[in-house]
Amino acid sequence: MARIAGVDLPKNKRADVALTYIYGIGKGTASKILNDIEIDAQTKIMDLDDDQINKIRREIDGGYKVEGELRSEVSMNIKRLMDLGCYRGLRHRRGLPVHGQRTRTNARTRKGPKRVAVKKKK
Repeated sequence: MARIAGVDLPKNKRADVALTYIYGIGKGTASKILNDIEIDAQTKIMDLDDDQINKIRREIDGGYKVEGELRSEVSMNIKRLMDLGCYRGLRHRRGLPVHGQRTRTNARTRKGPKRVAVKKKK
């Protein structure tokens, strides 16, 4: 099992799909990484030798922010918005949608379960 950027890649998946298990690498980035180091995207992870895995590891460490570093940067950006008190920061602070979506209906994912008023007993 290959371990890259602190993530165990599944050995029975294709290389381009397995790289997407790393936070910060999507389909496009995975294809670009494999093209740059000249590895076929259809190759399964278990078929890669140690030299090829080390090439992938060096490519990711050299030019991409992934996993913990990227997560901390994203959280710091959100914290900065909240500290500034700008509109997007306020929406983050209140747990509401940030990108202009409606909240009269929908938005249950961000707002949480419905709060139902409790009737008084007579």
